Amino acid sequence: MKFKAAVLTEIDKPLDIKTVETTPLKTGQVLVRNVVSGLCGAQLQEISGLKGNSKFLPHLLGHEGCGIVEEIGLGVTNVKIGDKVIMHWRVGKGIEAPFPSYVLDDRIISSGKVTTLSEYSIVSENRLTTVPFDTPNELCALLGCGLSTALGTIENETDLRLGESVLILGSGGVGLNLIQASKIRGSYPTIGADIFENKRSLAMNAGADLFVSSGSENFSEILTKMLKSESISSLDVIIDTTGNSEMISSTIPFLSERGRFIMVGQPKPGESLTILNANQMFFGQGRTIKATQGGRVSPSEDLLRYVNLYRSGLLNIDKMISHRFSLDEINLAIETLKSGNAARIMIQL
Repeated sequence: MKFKAAVLTEIDKPLDIKTVETTPLKTGQVLVRNVVSGLCGAQLQEISGLKGNSKFLPHLLGHEGCGIVEEIGLGVTNVKIGDKVIMHWRVGKGIEAPFPSYVLDDRIISSGKVTTLSEYSIVSENRLTTVPFDTPNELCALLGCGLSTALGTIENETDLRLGESVLILGSGGVGLNLIQASKIRGSYPTIGADIFENKRSLAMNAGADLFVSSGSENFSEILTKMLKSESISSLDVIIDTTGNSEMISSTIPFLSERGRFIMVGQPKPGESLTILNANQMFFGQGRTIKATQGGRVSPSEDLLRYVNLYRSGLLNIDKMISHRFSLDEINLAIETLKSGNAARIMIQL
């Protein structure tokens, strides 16, 4: 089967829209007709070669999507033809299939075990979770990474108690969902932060009580005054989505005496993290710094719960999506993501 796909053929260059051909399914593989894909900051890292992926070029991209199962390989039992599925990078139930192969320009190429920025994808069974067919397509895509990471981080990593204060560094797709998830959990105040001042309205619409521009030279002073105006001097939870080592180092001192710092965004390879006045980490009950892998979400156990949370009316995905593009517009979508003017971007397939 031949189909269109966004292909990374060269580091730091625009993606190419190519005609790609599937190969016969191997044990545990599933052919999915993709419906919609989210565009994540991880794709920017891949395009820049920061994921250690330069030696695997060319390859397909994307790791959060919604699709319909078209064909199943030997041994597949958790999904069936016709199922609507969430496509996710976290490992769920089913076979860990081999890396898929495609034909591109008369040569065989390999790709990741889930990719979503194409009309079709060969996916490992354990990267798919079946949902009711009336589940909104864009909700499925968001649950593939951005939304599920946020919900899982709040649920599994923060130990967030009612009324505790939260600072979210970065108001992109994951950050906005973290704001929403924190408010569902009863945080106050919930503070959004971003280097781009134009993210203020997005953060406030997502439920933030306050917003601070992290691009300001006086960021720490502004944050200190903001906390004082709320009659608090420190923060119970800080969650970073930026991977910016300087920003992480500058905000760790704001932790309360049982404060928890959660790293969602990954610093660039080779970067170091400095803990200022490190002895303060031992004050009170002891502060913690923790890195999370996707909020420790278990797709087979958690995603259907999150669908139910949406059905309850507590989740609002409309505020999380700022732009929609076609696959042919993928490079415009990437530039929009880089500009800082976007929340989550959806690619219609």
